[in-house]
Amino acid sequence: MLRWNHLCGPILFIAVLAPLYSQQSVPWRDPSPHAIQFVTVDKDVRLEVLDWGGLGRPVILLAGGGSTAHVFDDFAPKLTTDHHVYGITRRGFGASGFAASENAINRLRDDVLAVIDALNLKRPILVGHSIAGAELSAVANSHPDIVAGLVYLEAGYPYAFDNGEGPSMQAFQTSTSGPRAPRQKESDFATFSALQQWDTAVYGFRRPEAELRQTWDSDSSDRPRRERDFPGSQLFAAILTSPTKYARIPVPALVIFALPHVPENAVIDALTDKQAKALERGVPTARVVRLRGSHHIFLSNESEVLREMRAFLRGLK
Repeated sequence: MLRWNHLCGPILFIAVLAPLYSQQSVPWRDPSPHAIQFVTVDKDVRLEVLDWGGLGRPVILLAGGGSTAHVFDDFAPKLTTDHHVYGITRRGFGASGFAASENAINRLRDDVLAVIDALNLKRPILVGHSIAGAELSAVANSHPDIVAGLVYLEAGYPYAFDNGEGPSMQAFQTSTSGPRAPRQKESDFATFSALQQWDTAVYGFRRPEAELRQTWDSDSSDRPRRERDFPGSQLFAAILTSPTKYARIPVPALVIFALPHVPENAVIDALTDKQAKALERGVPTARVVRLRGSHHIFLSNESEVLREMRAFLRGLK
């Protein structure tokens, strides 16, 4: 019995520690079913391109300001039944490289075109969230034969369409922004999962954990500490103040607005309604949809957005 007790102690100790050691030593892995590659688009600039696979005409997802292509990690796989789905992280964000440019919107446009060319994609559909609408309109106005259609996800604002009949970009920028989100508590920084739960509770939708890991710095214990500062942010100011106006959308387009917005903002909603009406009159071939939801409409209203997108994509030639 003495010998058994002598041996059993260390064995039990190792057995208890083994699962703990295993949990601590296994690094987090992105569960989204995508492959990752890097495409050179400019001198010393490579862009991260996610590939979720799928069959059919290619669809390219472009994230909004401050986000990476990983923001589509949960959304993109739902499109792969009928399309081969890609996502591009624009220059200066996430894992993509960066170099400044004198003309921000033309540079971002050319980055998208370079990826299309490098991957040999035939007439893809471009899907853009928020400020990516500027990239969509820039591509379509300069190379309408390159793309089969455009989907603007809360992206049809004056940087994407402005024929002088809707509100100005300055009107949106100077309007009331609404209440600020509450600050996180220390417990919200315990893990990325905890931060994700806070994000969901505050905004009403869930951003993929991979997106939070791309946009937040972490400490040696893998706890989120602070949002990252990206060099690409300087591009957005140039886009918002650019004298370039896109007064037409020369390819088939689906334009989805959050109207009313959640949380509701009377000033923003009035401007958005005016913009939606201007776009309907100015681009009668476009399908304009209004959904009550958040600015991240593809996350807050996923099923409705997917339904509208599938109907639109089926109708493309």
